Amino acid sequence: MALELNSRDDFLLPNYARVAWFGESLTLSESARNRIGECRDAFINLIDNDDSVTIYGVTSGYGQNAKTRLSPEQRIEHAGTPPFASMAGFGGDLPERLKRGIAFCRLANFIEGHAGVTPELADAVAGMLDERLPPVPLFGNTSAGEIIPLSHLFTPMTQGIDLAEKEALALINGSPCASALLSDIALVTERRIELLLDVFALSIEALGAPLDAYDESLEALYGDPFVSFVLQQIRARIDTSSGVQRRPYQAPVSWRILPQVLGQLCRAHAQVCEVASTSLKAVTDNPVIVHDVSDSANPVRVLSNGGYHNGAACMAMDAISGSLADLATLADRQVSKLFDGAVSGLPAQLKMEGSNGYLGCSGFIAADFAEQARKSACRTPLVGSEGGGFGQNDVLIPVFHAWRQHNETAASLDACIAILAVTCSQAFAVSGKVNPSAQLQELLEQVRFYVPPVKTARAVGASVGDLAAEFSRRVFADCVTDAVSE
Repeated sequence: MALELNSRDDFLLPNYARVAWFGESLTLSESARNRIGECRDAFINLIDNDDSVTIYGVTSGYGQNAKTRLSPEQRIEHAGTPPFASMAGFGGDLPERLKRGIAFCRLANFIEGHAGVTPELADAVAGMLDERLPPVPLFGNTSAGEIIPLSHLFTPMTQGIDLAEKEALALINGSPCASALLSDIALVTERRIELLLDVFALSIEALGAPLDAYDESLEALYGDPFVSFVLQQIRARIDTSSGVQRRPYQAPVSWRILPQVLGQLCRAHAQVCEVASTSLKAVTDNPVIVHDVSDSANPVRVLSNGGYHNGAACMAMDAISGSLADLATLADRQVSKLFDGAVSGLPAQLKMEGSNGYLGCSGFIAADFAEQARKSACRTPLVGSEGGGFGQNDVLIPVFHAWRQHNETAASLDACIAILAVTCSQAFAVSGKVNPSAQLQELLEQVRFYVPPVKTARAVGASVGDLAAEFSRRVFADCVTDAVSE
């Protein structure tokens, strides 16, 4: 099945998921191809008939050569020698789903003619999604704009294609990478929230925490829709008739503030979805073509701009990472408190002290991963290019840094909640408490598939690691591309 693109209105997060995550192909409608062709003709008419116009990368050179004016003959030769020397990155490979997403986002500049390319080039980009895409380095992608990763992605496609004026530049300029990175985090966070709700609800039951902190009456008192959502989801996962024995006094702070901390992740997720939705539709080419047939004096204008810099992307991704790091801290604290019988009221056998097995050091491991999550979640500032810049390129765009930091933080969080889930399983095994609701029972069985309750001495680290990897895979369930290759 192919998704047909008609206009920028088709660049939606669900459509992104269809193409990038679920492997659908793309096709351009006839009306879109006609509009692209009309704008291309108008653009060529402008540069053929106005010798005074200066258009970056078309009638001038690239980068530090932007001040160099090209003759008509040089202009044609210049178009045939694209700036693909930007293929300088190395190290790893972006996951296939992300490369597909970038190719999808690239067409937002093309679909209404703002890039000035031919319909044939737009068709070629859409056609890339019918085959496996070329390697794009996971590292070394920070540049002025996104020219390095885009050069790696699109250079092989251009072999055998006669690129005309502006087409090479239209392939590697703009911010389709930022749009794809944002969309990727938006999709994965929606699924990770469900996983976190399950694991933390299991922890509430393992402790036998009083349910006051999750009471429906608090929704109106807090007045926060994201906290309300979390409260509702926690209540939906807890069966008050299950017979779980609850402590008669309040739980430690890490249980009571869970709605607020997880609610903040939901708020950050809403923000990243908003920024992604805006970015997917945005025209970010530089230079960008504005075609207005109603303006007889200036039917075509070409504007140099900074659209290739998505100023909201890193901030939105960083907010997600910061919330994940906070939740890793909660998971770490809950592991330690469950092991502390003086606080949890659970028997010493939770650590299997005095027997042939011992789990008490799991708290150390959780603390280590939580600290790694905090270190990975640092803010991503702009990068100056004193050493690597040239010509006009004095600021680099760190969107790939923010995306990688998110992945590192998420992996550490997955490790923390895997340790928490195993600790909860052990708590049920040694306390004689009634197991939780049917929804949480499914999670408990999954945990015990990887790490059965410890009764005799054995090393469990590798098994807990397998559970953490399973949690990471869960957020990419039914994604047809190599979602977890990074």
